[in-house]
Amino acid sequence: METKLISSVSPHFSGKRTTQKIMLDVIIALIPAAVASFIIFGWRSLLIIGVCVASCVASEFVFEKICKRENTVTDLSAVVTGMLLAYNLPVGIPVWQAVFGSVTAVIVVKQLFGGIGQNFANPAITARIIMMTAFSGTMTSWVIPASIDKVDVISSATPLVASAKGETLPSYLSLFLGTHGGCLGETCAAALLLGGLYLLLRGVISWHTPVAFIATVAIMSLICGKDVLYQVLSGGLLLGALFMATDYSTTPQTKWGKIIFGIGCGLITIMIRFWGSLPEGVSFSILLMNILTPYISKLTRNKPLIGGAKK
Repeated sequence: METKLISSVSPHFSGKRTTQKIMLDVIIALIPAAVASFIIFGWRSLLIIGVCVASCVASEFVFEKICKRENTVTDLSAVVTGMLLAYNLPVGIPVWQAVFGSVTAVIVVKQLFGGIGQNFANPAITARIIMMTAFSGTMTSWVIPASIDKVDVISSATPLVASAKGETLPSYLSLFLGTHGGCLGETCAAALLLGGLYLLLRGVISWHTPVAFIATVAIMSLICGKDVLYQVLSGGLLLGALFMATDYSTTPQTKWGKIIFGIGCGLITIMIRFWGSLPEGVSFSILLMNILTPYISKLTRNKPLIGGAKK
């Protein structure tokens, strides 16, 4: 009787949960933020999300066809990448730039390294940083629609930019509900917390990295004399901590590894926010810690017990 040995890249999980089911849970968790972005930014937010998702799926399908690889579109990971990338973009981004970012995320960051599970960095985060470098003007132009039914828009700085410039800051309620300038998926803290809670209850993510990440930012903000709640609710902290710093492929899988990863992300975020030239540092912090993931995993991996009865 022949048996088939199936070999795949790490991380490995035992049980009935598949990649497709995990990604479906992530998509469900991201839906509240999509609804919030539509309410806050209008119809164009749905256009950008749709373009990013479609471009990511198409890029993965075409690349794997050309390279004669097994098609992995049905595992839904490309859909998740598209949604996360869209959530990191301003609503006014030109459509062709959104397509460029999507192709970069899937082909350059993911597929060229072997596909899902073999990429060293989070595709959406890396694509956003590349776009920040290539299209700095459009990537930092944030607007709030006057209303969903009107085309005209009101220019608005993000809360962190306003803080850096000494401008009037939005209220805590505005930060919680997301009625301020920012990227599509990062403004509404309520929607992100709802999605993160869903992932925790479903067991898709653990508390270690998000809590370590957010707690580090909070503690360092307190030490530095900053408004803790403002720092936690502003920028892309919640989006990054809950949905991108918890990526299976690019973050440590041990409990202590996840905690160290989260603390590192928090420290780098604070350094960039308070002493760097950029008002936000979540994307850069996650990418830098992604690079350190193999070393953190090696440092925190379980060591087998070797021993026996003493003679």
